[in-house]
Amino acid sequence: MKQISGKIWRFGDHVDTDQIIPAERLVSENLECLNKFIFEKVRPEVPLKITKGDIIVAGKNFGCGSSREHAPRALIQAGVSCIVAESFARIFFRNSINTGLLLVECKIDTKEGDVITVDPGNGKIIDNNSKKEYTFPQYPEFISSLIAKGGLMAKIKEEMK
Repeated sequence: MKQISGKIWRFGDHVDTDQIIPAERLVSENLECLNKFIFEKVRPEVPLKITKGDIIVAGKNFGCGSSREHAPRALIQAGVSCIVAESFARIFFRNSINTGLLLVECKIDTKEGDVITVDPGNGKIIDNNSKKEYTFPQYPEFISSLIAKGGLMAKIKEEMK
C-alpha cells in the first residue's frame, strides 16, 4: 500500500456509527450521497469542509454502535483516506476492510488541522509538523491487498476477470 498524507480531523473516544452517519439518513434509495451527512449532528462543519485525502484521528473504540456498512462507505464517499485511532469497534473494523477504508490502530499526539503521513507498508506515521514518528503493526498481505483493491467485492470482481 502506498503512503497517504492528509489533514487531520480530530475526534475523541467512542465515536459511534450514528454520529458518523445518522440512521435517519439511511432511508434514501440514493446511498451515493451519504458523504453530505457525515458527523452532521456532532460536527456539522465536517461535511462542508472535509476534502479528499483528509485523515480522521480519534481515541478509543471508534465506530462502535450499529453493524451497518454505511458508516465506512460514507467516510470513503467524503474522501477520508484513512482513520487512525487507539482502537476500533470490531464490526466497524471489518466493514472498513470490506469496503477498502484504511484503518490504523495507533495512539498519536496531534492537533486538528495538522498534516500527517501514514506509511502502511512500513508501519509508520509521521507528524509532518513536529516530525514525530509513530509505529503500528502492519496488516497481513491478504488484508493489505483487500484495502489496496478497494475492498472485498472489488477484489473478488478483479479475480473473476
